[in-house]
Amino acid sequence: MVKNAELDVVIYGASGFTGRLVAEYLVQNYKDSNITWALGGRNETRIAAVRSEIGAPDDTPLIVADSSDEAAITKMVRSARCVISTVGPYTLYGEKLVEACAREGTDYVDLCGEVLFMRQMIAKHEENAKKSGARIVFSCGFDSIPFDLGVQFLQEEAVKRFGAPCPRVRTRIRGMKLYPSGGSIASGKLIMDEIQKDPSLLGPLLDPFSLSGGFKGPEQPPANLVMKDESLDIWVAPFMMAVINVKNVHRSNALLDHAYGKDFMYDEMIIGGKGDAGKAAAETLAATRGMETSGELPKPGQGPSKEEREKGFFDILVHGTTTTGETLSIAVKDNLDPGYGSTSKMLAESALCLLEERAGTSGGILTAAPAMGADLRKRLVERADFTFEAEI
Repeated sequence: MVKNAELDVVIYGASGFTGRLVAEYLVQNYKDSNITWALGGRNETRIAAVRSEIGAPDDTPLIVADSSDEAAITKMVRSARCVISTVGPYTLYGEKLVEACAREGTDYVDLCGEVLFMRQMIAKHEENAKKSGARIVFSCGFDSIPFDLGVQFLQEEAVKRFGAPCPRVRTRIRGMKLYPSGGSIASGKLIMDEIQKDPSLLGPLLDPFSLSGGFKGPEQPPANLVMKDESLDIWVAPFMMAVINVKNVHRSNALLDHAYGKDFMYDEMIIGGKGDAGKAAAETLAATRGMETSGELPKPGQGPSKEEREKGFFDILVHGTTTTGETLSIAVKDNLDPGYGSTSKMLAESALCLLEERAGTSGGILTAAPAMGADLRKRLVERADFTFEAEI
């Protein structure tokens, strides 16, 4: 961690849709705290406008840094203990910032779901992060915190109740109102473009263990078709974010010295329901990918209105089975749109958790569960209205 940094947090990309929401969250929830923070971006006029519009104090610092300007990025990184980056697609705009944080010892969180980018950053910059003490944590939004922390919570509860973790865990989306993110759409298109240029990249994208540091576990359950989940007696459909979350959950298991077991099996799907009606609902979910749209798909920097965000929610079931047949279910919930309102809370609380409860822990390129774990769950419940509860 950077010593004697004048700032605790820099929100980089503060004039973008999600960055602005993170800044707004800090203004509304940490106004009377001792946290020092700044707005960062490439255009001073735009970030100054955000400062004014969200009601941040007039003396809130503004930091101008283009993602391609290594000197400016390094100067920004040296000024802060942690950088929250909302500047994507990360494949295009993210590496200089990750590299600088890993080199300088500055903590870093983002909402990246770009598996190939994360894989590249681990290969290129993990050793520097370990040496400098920087905690680099990707995927600190809806992908993948509710899933990563939900599985960790379930396994901790299983050890308490049954004396061992659950080698088979199913995450099922019971309810969700999710508006598509312009940034996520752009990132997805970029990944597809990369694969068209280099088909060999498809392997790491499909491999559930491609972020697990070389570890290869058992063959994982199929989750790419509408199917009957016999264990729960429900019909389920593929979940669009599983391609990201499953890899992060397996990386967490590897970083936690395989606390879930080396035979751990995991999948994520959306619940349609029971019987013929459930099958039909699952088929509809598969066709729409479980997303709500209001006409034209958003462009990067665009997103749902405040009213739409407040109507959003998610309700996730994490269901585990032990080797002897005992079962345990965990509910993870929030009452805002997952991709924006909920994600902005998770980003802010992740950064503050690293600086407060987890200050001084070892550096590296991490996932949320080993980096922040129960401390972040506690913050999200107490400060951000999340639910993490055992149901059975």
